[in-house]
Amino acid sequence: MPSTESPVSVESAESTESTEAASPAEAGKSGGPDRRGLAIAAVALLACGGLIGYGFLNTDEKPKPRAVPTAEVTYEVTGQGTAELAYLARSESGKATVEKRVALPWKKTVQVPLGKAPTIGLVLDDKGGQANCSLAIRGKHVQLATASGSYGRATCTGQLPAGQH
Repeated sequence: MPSTESPVSVESAESTESTEAASPAEAGKSGGPDRRGLAIAAVALLACGGLIGYGFLNTDEKPKPRAVPTAEVTYEVTGQGTAELAYLARSESGKATVEKRVALPWKKTVQVPLGKAPTIGLVLDDKGGQANCSLAIRGKHVQLATASGSYGRATCTGQLPAGQH
């Protein structure tokens, strides 16, 4: 039986083959969309959007330290000359503050965390002399100590109960 294929169907098959055989560069030149370029652009936009979204959603802010209850403590050193002083001031860890070559007399009121023992230590310089340290908690005198002589030392300490306001 003779072939009943029409010339139109052959042409459409040939045009399909020529479109499939075209290189991607030729496809872009002919005005058709370059699918690989679109895919790359889409992936880039998604990546950028993801990074921006991560920046907004990633709120791993460290919690702010809670306020530590404190009590007012007044340290005072009387005498003449100079001394090295170490005292406890507002610090959650309770570390001492050290001041060197302090001219006497000296007085300072600070906040000390509850539960820590307010303390002031003094060391006279090589010239010696005499100096007194005193400590008051919330205006009430707690302790007095005396240092004398070259490199004389004295320490005053008090107690702050934990949880007392």
